[in-house]
Amino acid sequence: MNIRPDAPADTSGWQARIALGYRAINGRTVLARREHNGPLRVQKALYPEGDAVCHTLLLHPPGGIAGGDALDMRLDAGPGAHALVTTPGAGKWYGSRPGIDGRDARSSLHIQVADGATAEWLPQESIVFDGARAAISNTIELRGDARYIGMDLYCLGRTASGERFTRGALRLDTRITRDARTLWLEQARLDGDSPLLHSPAGLAGAPVFGTLVCAGVDADDALLAECRAQPCTLGDCGVTRLPGLLIARYRGQCTQAARAWFVHLWSRVRPVMTGRAAHVPRIWHT
Repeated sequence: MNIRPDAPADTSGWQARIALGYRAINGRTVLARREHNGPLRVQKALYPEGDAVCHTLLLHPPGGIAGGDALDMRLDAGPGAHALVTTPGAGKWYGSRPGIDGRDARSSLHIQVADGATAEWLPQESIVFDGARAAISNTIELRGDARYIGMDLYCLGRTASGERFTRGALRLDTRITRDARTLWLEQARLDGDSPLLHSPAGLAGAPVFGTLVCAGVDADDALLAECRAQPCTLGDCGVTRLPGLLIARYRGQCTQAARAWFVHLWSRVRPVMTGRAAHVPRIWHT
């Protein structure tokens, strides 16, 4: 159980902020800036694939996000730096109790990637409990020839116990820009038990959905065909090529199947974008 003596449910929630700055120094990406306030932490910089790429585990010690909580995450990759950020486990968005803590829970991610830098945002899945009111915004600002790979994966309800998303709301807002010009803008609102959850134009009854975005790659026909040929299980999937972007989407029944498909795509696209083979974070296997 998480004890929150300084955050009574009816007055306030966790207000957490973290700012991380990565810099390339003599061929090594270092975590040069680390500022935090509230329950967001990183343990240490990891180098499982050599000095050039800094892996970081972003920790949220309370383990879940409840109504009134607000997380503010800011990442800055300087020229030539290469940062990969992931999480140690699934994120949990708790259900709100009407009249008690029925406020929104918020998460804001802001990533700045300088010319010549690479940022990879690869968190594990988010489980949105029945009754949750979640507002999630991601803003990615690229400069020059900066590269970005981002994966977001959601599961509506605790499906292992038969729970479905029958009340609450999930709001998603993602914007990617390059030199202040918008490359990708997507907004969505999913209300509990709304027709969109069951419509073929929406989730078609699937509780799991996600997107993999690769910005800074001009995929040729061979790479596109290879990605589209990668089979996905327990769901529907698709890959779209846009100028400077490759977008992959999944909707289905299983977060493990979704993540496996995204990882296969990542392992094919990352070498093209960065010249480096995909190196799966060890924490994903624990």
